[in-house]
Parts: sequence; C-alpha cells; structure tokens
Amino acid sequence: MLGGYLIFWAALGVQPLDSGNWVLASILPLTFVGVLLFGRRALPLSAVSYALIAGFLALHTIGAHYTYARVPMGDWLRTALGLERNHFDRVVHFAFGLCLTYPLLEAFRRLTGAGSGFLLYLALMTQLALAGVWEIIESVVAQIARPDLGTAFVGAQGDPWDAQHDMLAATIGTAIALLVIAGLSWRRQPTVTPR
Repeated sequence: MLGGYLIFWAALGVQPLDSGNWVLASILPLTFVGVLLFGRRALPLSAVSYALIAGFLALHTIGAHYTYARVPMGDWLRTALGLERNHFDRVVHFAFGLCLTYPLLEAFRRLTGAGSGFLLYLALMTQLALAGVWEIIESVVAQIARPDLGTAFVGAQGDPWDAQHDMLAATIGTAIALLVIAGLSWRRQPTVTPR
C-alpha cells in the first residue's frame, strides 16, 4: 500500500495545476505517512486501517493536484446537483471522518485498553479536535508560507463559513463511521438467551 500510494502521489506531482499549492498540501500527508512508517512496529494497525488511511490520502492527493476548488469530480457534482461551488473539499473532509475514525479507534484500543463506550467517545472527541486543528493549520500555513495562495490552499471559494462547514463534514463522517463500527461490533457479540 505504501508503494502504491507513493507512486500515485508522484504521478499526481507531475504538472499539478498549482505547484505552490501542491508543495504546501503535500507536507502534512507525507509527514503522516512517515510517522505511520516509522511507528508501525510500536503501534501496528490492521490492513483495514491502512487501506482506509490510503483511501483518504489518495483523495487528499487528488485535491492537492488540482487544488480543491478545481477538482473535476467536484465540478461534476456541482453541475449534477446544481450546487454553487465545487464541493470536493467537503467530500475529503467527510472522508477524513469516515476513513480515519476506525484507525484512530484501533490505535486507542491498543494504547489504552479502555472499554468500547469510552473508545467511541475518545474517537469522536479526537476527530472533532483534529478537524478544528486542521482548519487552523490551513489558515496559518496559508498566511505565513504563501499569502498569495491563501484562497487556493484553504479552498474557501467565497464561503465565509468554509471552516465550519468542513468541520461539520468531518463530524458527519466520523458519526457515520462510529455508528457502523458500533453496529458491526454489536452484531459480532454472541446473543445471550435467558434460561
């Protein structure tokens, strides 16, 4: 999976629509991949977790290649659904919640040994915090590193509530992931028949 993602990343790094945006948007995901790589022995995750992470990173890489405001899939959605803007960034924020909740839950399970109810709470609160921190990082990086890229990097597209909408999309993705995980966990538990 790592090799496949790096090949995908390198291929989309060829002639991105905005090379400055590409560089900025690639820093955190590549750092995350490095942390996963070097931490895999201390905190190994399941193949399912790594596949979910790779899926999210692939979506982010597509957004970095085109800039989020100009991803063709987002333009298609805008036309098909009669939207005012390209919502690919919302799709990726939703995928952040949907795809990264299970790996986070798995890591918390191994690190804490907490019960399932508390693990679900930890995952939800951490995802909410990460969604907010990501919006802050985006704005700070855009203002410090390349103020001229601010709008393209953040992807606000004229929406004054962009950060809040992005956090909401991530929260909805997280809630759906937690419901699916809880449902699957509940189905796997043996039923107890009264005597």
